[in-house]
Amino acid sequence: MIKEKLLSPFQKFVNLQSSSGILLLATTIIALVWANSAFSESYQSFWQYEIGFISDSFELKKPLILWVNDGLMAIFFFLIGLEIKREFLIGELNSTKKIMFPLFGAIGGIVLPVLIYVILNQNPDTLKGWGIPMATDIAFSLAILKVLGNRVPLSLKIFLTAFAIVDDLGAVLVIAIFYSSSLDLVLLGSAFGLLAIIYFLSYRGLYFEFLTIVSGFIVWLLFLKAGLHPTLAGILMAFAIPVRQKISTHEFTNQLESIVGKIKESTILQKPVLSPKQLELIDDLDGWADKYRSPLQHLEHKLHNWVAYLIIPIFALANAGVAINSDGGLETALIVNIMVCLILGKSIGISTVIFLARKFKIIDVPEDISNKQIIGVSFLAGIGFTMAIFIASLAFNSSPEYIDSAKIGILIGSFISAIIGFGILRFNTVKGKFDHSPLEKKE
Repeated sequence: MIKEKLLSPFQKFVNLQSSSGILLLATTIIALVWANSAFSESYQSFWQYEIGFISDSFELKKPLILWVNDGLMAIFFFLIGLEIKREFLIGELNSTKKIMFPLFGAIGGIVLPVLIYVILNQNPDTLKGWGIPMATDIAFSLAILKVLGNRVPLSLKIFLTAFAIVDDLGAVLVIAIFYSSSLDLVLLGSAFGLLAIIYFLSYRGLYFEFLTIVSGFIVWLLFLKAGLHPTLAGILMAFAIPVRQKISTHEFTNQLESIVGKIKESTILQKPVLSPKQLELIDDLDGWADKYRSPLQHLEHKLHNWVAYLIIPIFALANAGVAINSDGGLETALIVNIMVCLILGKSIGISTVIFLARKFKIIDVPEDISNKQIIGVSFLAGIGFTMAIFIASLAFNSSPEYIDSAKIGILIGSFISAIIGFGILRFNTVKGKFDHSPLEKKE
C-alpha cells in the first residue's frame, strides 16, 4: 500500500508525458505538412504576424512565434523549475545516492554531444549551435517507454525522467550564460531585486499566488528588456514556490472531521442551495485545504495538463514547420553534425560514463536494469526535440537557413534515435516481466 502511494504520482506523470508525446508527434507532422504544402506562405506569415502594443514611452510588440517561444515557453520553464525543485527536495534527486546514477548519465549525455559538435563543425557561423544536442525531450522518450509497457522496469522510467531533468537544468544554465544578448544591468538588477523579495517571503513562509503571478510577469518583462532570455524568469520564479505545507495531515483531518460534523448538524434547505452556515463552513474548508496542500505540488498539478496538451503542442506547431526545399538553402554539414550528436553522442556518452562509473563503484545501478536497457535508453535520450529546437532558435535567431537546417537535423536525429532505442528495448526484453500495471490501474 505504501509503495503504491509513493509510485502512483510518478505513474501519472509518465502517463501524462506519454500521451503528450503522441500529441506532440501529431502537431509536428501537421507543422511539417503545412510548411511544405501549397499553403506554406500562410504558415510563415501566420507565425510572423506581429502582436503587441506601442506607446510613447514603452513598446512590447513581437511576432506570434516569439510570443510562443518567449512567452508561453516561460510557463513551460516554470513547470520545469517546479519539477527540478521537487526532485531535489523530496524526489528522485534528493540524496547523493539517488542523484549519482542519473547525474553521471546526464554528464555523459551533455559533454560528449557538445564535444562531437565542436569537433565536426567546420563553419564558424554554426559553432554557436553547440548547445542544441544537450537536452532530452521527456515527453517523446517516455511515450516510447510507455509503448513498451511491462517489458521495462519502472526504475528505468525513473532513471530516464531523472537524467532528462538534469539535462534540462544544464540546458537552462547554458541558455542563461551563452544565449542571452547584451545585458542592461539596471533592469537586470531590478529583476533580481524583486526575485530576492519573493524568495525572502517564501523563506519566511509567506506565499500569495496572486503576488507570485504579478511578480512573475514583471520579472519576465524585465528580463526581456534587459537582454536575458525571458524564459529564465520561469525557472527562477519556480524556485521561489514553497514545497512545504502549512499544517500537518493530522491537523487537517481533525479540522475536516469537525467541519463535516458541523455541516451535518447545520440547517439543510429544501432548495438546491447552501444555507449561510453551510457556506461559511465550505469557505472554512477551502481555507484549511489551502493550508494543507503544498503550493509547489498544487501549481505543478494545475500546470501539467496545460503545458502537456496546449503549450508544447503549440510550440511544436510554431517551430517544427521546416520547408524541406528551403529557398535560402540548407547547411548539410550542420544537419549531419546534429544528427551524429543526437544519435551517437547521446547514446555513447550516457552508456559509457555509466558503465565506467559503475565499474569503479561510484554509482549503484538498480538490479532490474540490464546493460542493454541502459544502452536502449541512452539512444532514447537522443530525442532532443523541444529543448533542442528552442536552443536552435536562440543560437541562429538571425540566420533562418541555419535554423531550418538545425531543425531538420533535430527531427531526423530524434527519429532515428527513437527507432534504435525502441528496437534495442523491444528485442531485449520479455513481455510481462515487469508487471507494474496494477499500480497504473489504481490511478
